[in-house]
Amino acid sequence: MSSDEQEVWIIRHGQTEWSKSGQHTGATDLAMTPVGEAAARTLSPLLSGVSFDLILCSPRQRARVTAELSGISDYVVDDDLVEWNYGDYEGRTRIAIHEERPTWSIWIDGAPGGESPGDVQARVDGVIARCREVEGRVLLFAHGHILRSLAVRWIDQPLTMGANLPLDTAKVSVLGWDRGAPTIARWNSDS
Repeated sequence: MSSDEQEVWIIRHGQTEWSKSGQHTGATDLAMTPVGEAAARTLSPLLSGVSFDLILCSPRQRARVTAELSGISDYVVDDDLVEWNYGDYEGRTRIAIHEERPTWSIWIDGAPGGESPGDVQARVDGVIARCREVEGRVLLFAHGHILRSLAVRWIDQPLTMGANLPLDTAKVSVLGWDRGAPTIARWNSDS
């Protein structure tokens, strides 16, 4: 489907201790910090006046609580929205990993003992297909790397382009269409 009226709103969860420190957080199910919870609450006025035809959420508590604190409770949990499986790099920072592997990139190399870029691309392509079946507005609550991957695949670009789209916690981005072409209409926004 390619209706210029269709939008997919994506929201990264609020801050956790590991997102604050830059540690890769895939399977570890961390709670948000008080700062993260407060930021999630600030999303409520933005979302309260908007109707969504489909709302999907990662099963991780940081995504679910972000949704709930922003006033959204009628979401459907979608396991394909979990964060990248970082395998052996879970809990480690990019800087620490670069001490051992200076040229390592999640976007090219994936994670040993975790997911490859191809694995992640297959997951997000499935989520995109599900979103494109909806004629109206979709809302997704998930995580940094998976949402960056989803955004670049939405615009038919290679996964490696996700490296060029930093995404802060508790920020809103909107994917859409312009004259039949998929677009990133808003990125990493507070409003």
